[in-house]
Amino acid sequence: MKIGLAQINTTVGDIVSNRHKIIVAYRKLCESGAELVLFPELVITGYPPRDLLFKSRFVPDNVASLHKIAAETSDIPALIGYVAPNMGMKGRPFYNAAAWCEGGKVKLSVNKCLLPTYDVFDEDRYFESSNMPQIINYKGLKLGITICEDIWTSCNIHTGKRYNQDPVEHLAGKNIDILLNLSSSPWHNGKSYVREKLVKAAAKRCGCPVFYCNAIGGNDELIFDGNSLAATPDGKIISRLESFKEELRVISSEIETEAASSYQNEMESIHDALTLGLRDYAHKSGFKKAVLGLSGGIDSAVTAAIAVDALGSENVIGISLPSSISSQHSKDDAARLAKQLDITYQQLPIVELVKASEKALKPIFEGAKRDITEENIQARSRGVLLMAISNKFGSLLLTTGNKSELAVGYCTLYGDMAGGLAVISDLPKVKVYALARWMNREKELIPWSSIEKAPSAELRPDQKDEDSLPPYEILDQILELYVEEGKSSDQIITSGFNESIVKDVIRKVDLNEYKRKQSAPGLKITPLAFGVGRRIPIVQRFIS
Repeated sequence: MKIGLAQINTTVGDIVSNRHKIIVAYRKLCESGAELVLFPELVITGYPPRDLLFKSRFVPDNVASLHKIAAETSDIPALIGYVAPNMGMKGRPFYNAAAWCEGGKVKLSVNKCLLPTYDVFDEDRYFESSNMPQIINYKGLKLGITICEDIWTSCNIHTGKRYNQDPVEHLAGKNIDILLNLSSSPWHNGKSYVREKLVKAAAKRCGCPVFYCNAIGGNDELIFDGNSLAATPDGKIISRLESFKEELRVISSEIETEAASSYQNEMESIHDALTLGLRDYAHKSGFKKAVLGLSGGIDSAVTAAIAVDALGSENVIGISLPSSISSQHSKDDAARLAKQLDITYQQLPIVELVKASEKALKPIFEGAKRDITEENIQARSRGVLLMAISNKFGSLLLTTGNKSELAVGYCTLYGDMAGGLAVISDLPKVKVYALARWMNREKELIPWSSIEKAPSAELRPDQKDEDSLPPYEILDQILELYVEEGKSSDQIITSGFNESIVKDVIRKVDLNEYKRKQSAPGLKITPLAFGVGRRIPIVQRFIS
């Protein structure tokens, strides 16, 4: 059988536009010889719809749209992800479902078995689960239908949830001919390899070809990479669709030739993910332009370069906001970056604004020693001007802080944290440097002086990040163990890190939860980001 995989980019809640995109993809794949067309999970609503599901018209509108799509189908069936109402008297109100559409009608519907409720997923809040996967008989073939998490049951893969049922094992005992999977699996670094292992394992367990169709695009902080797959019964990958791009492809279940590996290297994947995430966040929110502050440092430089790749140089505005503390080399690096990226550039000194703020506060601060408060006035002065530019010209303000800084609170609330999207907030500082070097692989886009100089917030004379933080090579390792792996301080110290440094880092992470709760949404690229997947109380006294 020839299966058409429709790896398309839909927008959450845009049911009408999503419908048009689905119909166009269906027609093109049929014209290309598909005998069945497979779409991603919840493709009609976009994934994840979250509490839009509780709006009175949302699910009925998605069902109505499904029937309009079905009316456009011929004798070539389409398997389409949608939200099905639970018409029973028990359980959650909806099903995460797939509709078999053929000959102008919705012929039947199958429901998802395994509902992920960990990390960024919260499906058990909305959906009722099916007891077992269904099999559709079509043209003498037995087709096993699964939806995303249904195949995440390999004992070799840690998902964060242990299930009492195994849909793949159930289907393996039914002698199916083809296993189909509709998926909306968000990307993080390294996940593509995990998915491939799962698809291979499912093919071997069921002894049949597997066709896996994944979503692509950015929805809020989540980035979907596509990377749809097809595998033979012996677990060979015979086809991989594009990473971070829409693609329609027809694949025969009879192909046995293994596809050459086409995976990107780590930095290329991170770059493409952030570019897609920023582009979709901006465009799906109605923004054409972006604005950001250029400090002359590495973080703002990388963010600006990604913005150019996402939106085009003509749609990026870089603002240098020097204070009396700012070094000449930082001002020069900011101007040089803007020139090399060919973006709109303006310098707005904040010296007078800072003086005016300090003058206004003088009656209250009289006799108090200068401290970090005055340093933060500089950052907040920059935030005021950048937000004004964002408001005036309808441009999306990008924050430029990285994961390492956000983790330990090395950022100013209502200052450099002000903005609409935190582009690199899930990228540790060491990888910010690695990404900058990768982006400079062919020519200098980011000034090498920004990459090579010691990092500094430049909020006081001769300030260096390492005045108050351990070297980033050490800090990032501790943060990965504590934040992403959930290790205790004792476990981290035992693994070879200095006790006082570990305890200081952990203290900073815990104390600054309140800042992260007020930060701009950030694009998720690691297994655990500071976002909806990490739900730590602000007020708590647990000693890690």
